[in-house]
This record gives sequence, C-alpha cells and structure tokens, in this order.
Amino acid sequence: MVDTIGKVTPKCKIAAGLFWADYAVLGAQVKELEAAGVDWIHIEVRDGKYMDFGMPRGGFDIIEGTRKSTSLEIEAQLQMVRPSFDVFNQLKDLGVNLISLPIETMGELMFQSITYIKEKLDLKVGVWAWQGVPAVAFEQYIHPYVSAIEYECRAPFWVKPVAGKSPHTIDPIVVDTVKKLHEMIAAAGMEHQIELMEDGGLNAGNVEDFIRVGMTVGEFSSPLLKGPNGKLQPGTGEIAAAVQKLRTVMDSASDRYRDVNGLKP
Repeated sequence: MVDTIGKVTPKCKIAAGLFWADYAVLGAQVKELEAAGVDWIHIEVRDGKYMDFGMPRGGFDIIEGTRKSTSLEIEAQLQMVRPSFDVFNQLKDLGVNLISLPIETMGELMFQSITYIKEKLDLKVGVWAWQGVPAVAFEQYIHPYVSAIEYECRAPFWVKPVAGKSPHTIDPIVVDTVKKLHEMIAAAGMEHQIELMEDGGLNAGNVEDFIRVGMTVGEFSSPLLKGPNGKLQPGTGEIAAAVQKLRTVMDSASDRYRDVNGLKP
C-alpha cells in the first residue's frame, strides 16, 4: 500500500475522483489511473439524504471493486447526514484509508468521530465542507489527528452537464478561501502534515491559481475520465494522456510556488 495522504510534498498531488467513472469498466479505469501516476482515489459516498440527492452514489460495492483494483490509498468523502460509527467500521473493513467527514452535518459528533476513526480504527481523517462554509469553521480541525482539509466549490446540479466539462463552478471566493485555509494551517505549524484540497471544477487551465495559494492536492474527475465524446475508456491511452497533461501543468506550478518547506514566501 502506498502511504501518501498527510505526507505533504513539494509537488501538488492528484486525487482521482470516480464521480465520472464508467462503472462497466471501473476496475480497468482505476488500474489505468494508478499506472498513470495519480496519488490516491477519491470516492463520494452518499446516503441519499445529504443535500436532498435523490439517489445514493459511490456505495460500498463501488469501494469494494475499487479496493480490488488498486494499491493506492482510497478516500471516502462522506456526503451523508451524521454518519455513524457503524459506517466507519464498514469502511474500514472495505479497505478505505481516509474518511472525510462533512462539517455541515456532523455537529457535536465531529470530534468524537475524528478520535474514533483515528484511535479505534487507525485510519486517516479528513474534514470537508461545501463553498459557503467560512474558513473559520475549519479552525478547530487543524489538528494532529486530521490529515486533510477539503473545500468543495458549488455545483449547480440542475444545469445539464456539458460534454468534457465539470458541473462545478469556481467563484473567486473559492481561491480566497483556500488561501485563508493555507494560512491557518501554516500558522498552526502543520503545513507538512495536513493536506489542503480543493474539490470540484479544477482543470489544467485553473489549477495553478490554487497551487499558488497553498493547495497541496487537487481532486479531479472530469479532466481524467471525461472527454468531448463521452467517458474515457481503458485501453485507448486516453486516461494516461489526461493524467500526464494535468501532471505536467501541476508540476510546473509546484516548482514555481512550492519547495521542501511548503509554499514559497
């Protein structure tokens, strides 16, 4: 198992999201993503209640199939209402390495859950929120038990998706918020141990904006798994080419703005 989450590096990392995967060939896609050099796998796990999504997505069967297809670490980003310890136990049994908890729904259970996942299950913990949650809401979670802080931009799901493009929208305040989150992490002296992720809407054309302000990992699904003609298929070289295109841009930006100490002054 490759142990990478929470070990911040000068190069910004790629978390490959499976939202746009073709589940008919999921295992082959995951294998090609790993071979192409992504850093970990990001799976959204929904309960059908969170944000009134009408149907769950990224169920335990998807995690099981993904685990059998990769040696990379797997993140379960919980888009759920107050997920229970039983959910955490099942995710552990399925081979998940990082459980990311939603600020909006956890309430008083947040730190109880963080400590349970870290101390009882010996897994990594992330804390995430949608755009609109202020940066200050993350303050108490910049903590040694937390391996990742994630901020996700808005997504107008009522708009028909455009081929080859993310359904997310990145407003200028998202860059500003990621900058604030980086400053908070750096001020706490945890720049080397807490990943800072932006989730949604990232691509080769805008990722530098986020690396410049302190992002250490970007979540990508559309740029890695979708093209103008539909979902990219394994065996065609399209997935490897998509990862390489993104990696080239990210490495260049990382060299410009980051070094072994984190974000350059």
